[in-house]
Amino acid sequence: MRNSFAVVLLILIFSSVQAQKNKLNLLVGTYTQSCDSKGIYVYEFDSRIGDFSFKNATEKVINPSYLSVSKDNNFVYSVNEFGAESAVSSFRYNSTSGKLALINKQSSKGADPCYIINDEKNVIVATYSGGTISVFGKNNDGSLAEAKQVIQHYGKGSNAQRQEGPHVHMVHFTPDQKFVLSNDLGNDKVYSYAYNPNAEQTVLELKDSVSVQSGSGPRHLTFSKNGKFVYLLQELNGALTVFSYFNGILTKIDETTILAKDFKGTFSSADIHISPDGKFLYASNRGEANDITIFKILKSGKLLLKGQTSTLGKGPRNFAIDPTGNFLLVAHQYTNDIVIFKRNKTTGALMDIGKKIALCSPVCLVFTKN
Repeated sequence: MRNSFAVVLLILIFSSVQAQKNKLNLLVGTYTQSCDSKGIYVYEFDSRIGDFSFKNATEKVINPSYLSVSKDNNFVYSVNEFGAESAVSSFRYNSTSGKLALINKQSSKGADPCYIINDEKNVIVATYSGGTISVFGKNNDGSLAEAKQVIQHYGKGSNAQRQEGPHVHMVHFTPDQKFVLSNDLGNDKVYSYAYNPNAEQTVLELKDSVSVQSGSGPRHLTFSKNGKFVYLLQELNGALTVFSYFNGILTKIDETTILAKDFKGTFSSADIHISPDGKFLYASNRGEANDITIFKILKSGKLLLKGQTSTLGKGPRNFAIDPTGNFLLVAHQYTNDIVIFKRNKTTGALMDIGKKIALCSPVCLVFTKN
């Protein structure tokens, strides 16, 4: 009997450990002025069955529309997208309780920051209306120092309404951290900056830039799992460009579209991500499309279209695939919810499981350790 009890106890302990392994934190950035939002929300997410539960939220944080978590999981950095008064904030993050405590804020040095990344030394921000890249040093306590470099982009594009000036929409570390790539929706360029993390002033130094089709509006990009290819999504024409990548240089090798052949309505390409196994690429589209296009990634780096799936909401500005690859979550800015889809890892297909998180204007999803 004693041996049987010990076996049962071991099974229970093992099951409990395994269940805890499936638990992740989901951080959600929101817009706070169109409806009732506290700012940043933290949910526990079960990557085995797609369940979620509320853990915590900030109070009175203005428009934290993009988030970045430190590598040690102790700090969260957020943009505060608020016109000329825009800022960047740092928070102490307790992943167990989900509590976020504001440490400090700095001016974003450009209006309407829309993307943020960080490493051990720096926090780097793209500002949309300002057309700038701002670099902030990190202090030992996780707080932000004043901006030590601000890069101003110039130029405009052929779309008079959307490209009247530069609009930096993204900054992205290369896999080896030696470069930072930056998309400018306003002037149809992708810039490659050499990254000098320990520099006091010239942290980013321009190495190269590549132009894409006039009026296309480059928005977001992502790297293939092996780091050899870059996939660039253009907001204004729905193009998806494939580049080979080596040592800070992008070389175009192919181009496709996220638009269905028979689609005639308005659209606005949004977000792009690759599944954790590196086999499938997903891209979201807003406007009247409100769908996700699915591609299989071929060995050549080129893409094979697998079709479109409705996101079951309006304004799929951002989405995230959980680290296990089991689920894909879509944040809808206008229908105020996060829809949870089950992923078929073999085909890449998405299946609605009838679960969604109701939340005011969610626009950024980030998974972290529990």
